[in-house]
Amino acid sequence: MQMHTGIFQFPRPTLGGVKPGLAFGSTDDYGTEAVENPVHIHDWHATILHLLGLDHKKLTYNFARREMRLTDTRGEVVKAILASV
Repeated sequence: MQMHTGIFQFPRPTLGGVKPGLAFGSTDDYGTEAVENPVHIHDWHATILHLLGLDHKKLTYNFARREMRLTDTRGEVVKAILASV
């Protein structure tokens, strides 16, 4: 998986809290790279965790005696796709 190539597509019915029928961003003609509104994988994880009601900054796991986060240190919720901001 390449970073910065994700695109949010939510057909109806959709996840609770996401604008219905939303297509966030677009890809090139071959669908391999995002050309409009690229979303980093850490931001995507943070947004999905937010929609599930979890705080991505507090959700940690122990790896090699260190507390790690799924969203690393830079994941942010993509508020543009949320139904109520």
